[in-house]
Amino acid sequence: MQRRDFLKNSALAATGAAVGAATVGTASAANASMLTNPGSSILTPASPLARPMVKKSLMWGMVKEDLSVMDKFKLLKDLGYDGVELDSPDKLDMKEVLAARDKTGLLIPGTVNSMHWKLPLSDPDPKKREECAKSIEKALWDTKEYGGNTVLVVPGVVNATVTYGEAYERSQAEIRKLLPIAEKTGVKIAIENVWNQFLLSPLEAAKYVDDFKHPMVGWYFDVGNVLRYSWPASWIEALNKRILKLHLKEFSFKKQNDLGLWKGFDVEFMEGDNNWPEVNKALQKIGYSGWASAEVAGGDRKRLLTIREKMDEVFKA
Repeated sequence: MQRRDFLKNSALAATGAAVGAATVGTASAANASMLTNPGSSILTPASPLARPMVKKSLMWGMVKEDLSVMDKFKLLKDLGYDGVELDSPDKLDMKEVLAARDKTGLLIPGTVNSMHWKLPLSDPDPKKREECAKSIEKALWDTKEYGGNTVLVVPGVVNATVTYGEAYERSQAEIRKLLPIAEKTGVKIAIENVWNQFLLSPLEAAKYVDDFKHPMVGWYFDVGNVLRYSWPASWIEALNKRILKLHLKEFSFKKQNDLGLWKGFDVEFMEGDNNWPEVNKALQKIGYSGWASAEVAGGDRKRLLTIREKMDEVFKA
């Protein structure tokens, strides 16, 4: 994805014509027709600025009901979700998942790589890096089958044994090896910001994507994760068209200070320190209109309904 200068983006936002190129992975006809490119408008170029977040999703692991795959898909569809994100590689039966998708119409916008924490692309051991890369390759092919268009990847972890520079160099080298697979599948590699002590600045995050000079690498922006470091609107402005999809969660500075760092996430949507109207405004300015997936504590039917209702409030803020 090419860098856009801010003057051009401002002009596009002012005229209401901020629209990206729609790209989707191979999917069933129904799935492909409904999956819009997450960084682009779902409206026509002549339409007013689209609402930023228009498709509701959540993580598969948030569903705590003891149900079959089919019944979980039915449950989420009944509760008003548009899609669900799966892990990959995983132990789900592909045929069962595809049957549930086609029967219910609940889409699978993308997957989350399941190995990038256990075997990060920044690991000093080249065999571990290779194993993680292979898992991402499988996720790309799985996502194509599911009809999605992104694989979320945490690019690396900085710690006592891995320097910042090593994480940067190693992770980029491994991702570059995967670009031919991304091209073949039509599925983009979406880098996410997490608490991995890496890519802590929005400008650095933008540069990390731009270094690839390749349209199949973008950003999976987690709104709640960045509050520990800076304000979401600054990240949105800097990442701009690099943003492919969104993860939604809240964060409370008060809970962080009173109860401990990780307790900051233990707060409902609209009750933390995310300024959702400003987030929506920033997303609208860059022309984003697409998927937003909740990544919070899940539960049973009642809890999942509450999350969807809270997401409605976030979307309309």
